[in-house]
Amino acid sequence: MQTFDALPMLGRGKHRNPKKGACFMELASFLAGERWSDHPVCTHPLLAMLARAVNDLTSDESRPQLAPLIPSVIGLTSEDPAWDVRIALRAARTAIAISPADRQQTLAVAIYGCERMLDELEGRPSGTLEPASVAALASVPRTAEWARRFLADTHVKPRRFVRDAAPSVVSTAVQGISEAFVPDADGRLRELLAATVAEVRGWAGRVDEDTAPLVREAWEPVVRPAPAV
Repeated sequence: MQTFDALPMLGRGKHRNPKKGACFMELASFLAGERWSDHPVCTHPLLAMLARAVNDLTSDESRPQLAPLIPSVIGLTSEDPAWDVRIALRAARTAIAISPADRQQTLAVAIYGCERMLDELEGRPSGTLEPASVAALASVPRTAEWARRFLADTHVKPRRFVRDAAPSVVSTAVQGISEAFVPDADGRLRELLAATVAEVRGWAGRVDEDTAPLVREAWEPVVRPAPAV
């Protein structure tokens, strides 16, 4: 396994190897001892997509502040489709009030769509809206009413939602935050990622677990195999 004297700096996009830099998930793959990749198996695919999007749309000046979150995504994965729905739902709720108008329509549809999907996946009464969704939709009432009518006679199967809709929602939400006319968009992107990671750690039953700090020495047992005896 290749080793390096220092952790790579976070940069936008994919990198051939750590000497060229690293994005958020590439560094996670490195720390986890996996093959160098921005799609490591150690992290849920949609959570990893969120991390890549936040990494790429955060300014160069603010991107290093994402680094402390990297260890906390390692080992968070599941095949439960409700994870995908709830990751997408949190992203849409977070972004809708501050996103440009054209993205607000997509995000309002996403909130209703995610809630409908949770009705099916979790056996909730049809039409359930969690308080956070009610509050998010109330921030754009006309758009929310349009979205409700738009979805009146539609239905999407969970497998298709996970494959197609959830990634699109996450992408739209992150782009909407990055384009928003608000102070510290970088901070809002970081807060979205941090809050999502914290929520996912709760689903995984790892809330009380400490993660190793982002220093090479803490991860040497993972990224540098012990010598043969």
